[in-house]
Amino acid sequence: MGLLVAADYKLNFRPEPLPLVGSAGGIPELHRRSAERLFRLLRENGGLYLKIGQAIAMQSALLPPEFQRMFARMFDDAPQDPWEAVEQVIREDFGGRSVEDVFGVSFAGVEGKGVMERTARASASVAQIQKPEIAKQIGWDLWAFKVVMKVYTWWFDLPLYSLVPFIAERLMLETDFENEAKNSEIMRQLVNSEPSLRGRVYIPPVYPELSSKRVLTAEWIEGVRLWDRDALTQPWLGGYQNGSMGAHGSQLAPPDMEAIRRELRENPHSQKLKPERTEWRGRRGKGGLGVSTKDVMTIMVDLFSAQIFKWGVVHCDPHPGNIFIRRLPNGLPELVLIDHGLYVYMSDKFRHEYGVFWKALMTFDNKKIAEITQKWGIKAADLFASATLMRPYEGGEQQLQKGMLGALDDQKTASQRHFEMQQRMKQGIRDVLADEDKWPKELIFIGRNMRIVQGNNAYMGSPVNRIKMMGEWASRSLFQDRNLPWRQRAINIWQHLLFKAVLFLSDVAFYFFRLKQLLGRGGGMEDEVEARLKTVAKEFGVELQHDVFEG
Repeated sequence: MGLLVAADYKLNFRPEPLPLVGSAGGIPELHRRSAERLFRLLRENGGLYLKIGQAIAMQSALLPPEFQRMFARMFDDAPQDPWEAVEQVIREDFGGRSVEDVFGVSFAGVEGKGVMERTARASASVAQIQKPEIAKQIGWDLWAFKVVMKVYTWWFDLPLYSLVPFIAERLMLETDFENEAKNSEIMRQLVNSEPSLRGRVYIPPVYPELSSKRVLTAEWIEGVRLWDRDALTQPWLGGYQNGSMGAHGSQLAPPDMEAIRRELRENPHSQKLKPERTEWRGRRGKGGLGVSTKDVMTIMVDLFSAQIFKWGVVHCDPHPGNIFIRRLPNGLPELVLIDHGLYVYMSDKFRHEYGVFWKALMTFDNKKIAEITQKWGIKAADLFASATLMRPYEGGEQQLQKGMLGALDDQKTASQRHFEMQQRMKQGIRDVLADEDKWPKELIFIGRNMRIVQGNNAYMGSPVNRIKMMGEWASRSLFQDRNLPWRQRAINIWQHLLFKAVLFLSDVAFYFFRLKQLLGRGGGMEDEVEARLKTVAKEFGVELQHDVFEG
């Protein structure tokens, strides 16, 4: 399928389509049929393919609108495997023992034992019981991925293949639940050791004695999904100084086990056993957590900034389905982060360089930006700076805009301009990946993390100045880094104080846009940033859209 799509683009992506079968409709139709082919392929194969599809979906704001509409459906629940397949995996991974024996449950309501539902609560992911076909598929899947990328690298003359081993290694690790359990425990310890995050972020513990490479058993979490904005912000009806759904300091109402066992004895195939604890929503079900989107996004940006700039341990899949919000007894939100399969671990050297690079972006230190991008084998410093900030970088030489003048010639047809802009974007990719040996592969997934967090903030109405917050974390990490000599740390403290003064200007801009938003005269800062980025991107033939985050 990958080769078919590549051949279709090679033949039909041109200013004036060739008179061939399948070329009618021009470039938009080419995008539509390619998106449909890839969506069907990923959806029907399931497992790891769904993970790849979800990764494309979260980046699809950068893709043509035809891809955006198709991949917005990628987060719908996938078809579930039969219960017998789940039983088989558990028996194979736990020495032939039955589900009842491994987990201490009874499907007949035996007194003194727990209960288990046979139907998954959500199935769009690889989930916590790995589907049996994954182990057979993964080797062939990654082989096919490598072959297709090799062909794409040669056919489209793009330096992509050097990224393949790193991406393949990350995808392989994501199917290893022992690795996911390790990531989860590391993040749990890091969060609990960080005073600014402890009590605001919760990582559910994993139970190693009930887990294996293909089975992951963790604490059950009840919370509100990040994308359920109404449930987050509607008034709290759960009572004074009460928290929600097991948040720190809160109590969950105990289930009526006798009623559940009676249900099992009368109906052995009953599927929904967990009690619905929704008293906090009120009798009419109209209540919510009563938390502010600003508090929610402050926690989120703090958490992922700490991962990138302070710890160098980065959760690379923070899409709304992996984030729950609960209400603490004091009325503030608590963020619960799940799905710890896709991580990158930054070296101390690269983490330090990335912090310096981000701080240089905030202060328009073009000399430092050029110095670091050169170390990373990047030629197009302006383009890379804009991609990192996710807004046009205005401190450089504006090579992007200058390079577009030829493509924007009014004498050319719309098709010719569109084609030439795509060609220039391809050259931009070559410049960013100029020296493949020096290019830090971690940037692939760090960029993914930041893009998703930006999308979350935009979806929430841009309640926080994400760029300023990340800049502060980057600067703070440089004087808190115990790997640096004390003299350098002392210098960094002084520079951090100066840096905070500079960031005051960023606050002025943020509150200007916020006031406009409150007066109904425009969007928030993320919306304004996105609008300006769309203008630049469109000159390159890329149509940025954000409705993919609202599906």
